[in-house]
Amino acid sequence: MKNPDKIYNTAVEATLEVIGGKWKPVILFHLTFGKKRNNELKILIPAITQKMLTQQLRELEEDGVILRISYNQVPPRVEYELTEYGWSLKEILHLMCRWGDSHIERKYGGKATVLANPQFKEVYDR
Repeated sequence: MKNPDKIYNTAVEATLEVIGGKWKPVILFHLTFGKKRNNELKILIPAITQKMLTQQLRELEEDGVILRISYNQVPPRVEYELTEYGWSLKEILHLMCRWGDSHIERKYGGKATVLANPQFKEVYDR
């Protein structure tokens, strides 16, 4: 038998290798609502630095989860969107949001809030 290139203890590790960390799931979640420009993502995720956003977008692009679309115009315009492969994460990301809402309610009651566009709640409550 050929030696494997990589060994995982569970498949969860493989998932987290691609979408793990503080920012990647948040970026991907926002992209489930459509294409976004860099500045739109920065507004939606105000705590992320520009350097970290750029790094995370590059890593997601390298993993084939998002697509970087450059338009040949002045000034230059770049958008990011999920690839078909990236869209396969939508259900997981929206389930994470539902779980997070339940967790916040359980832990904090009415003493915490989620700063999110109301359109998100409609989509992931389904």
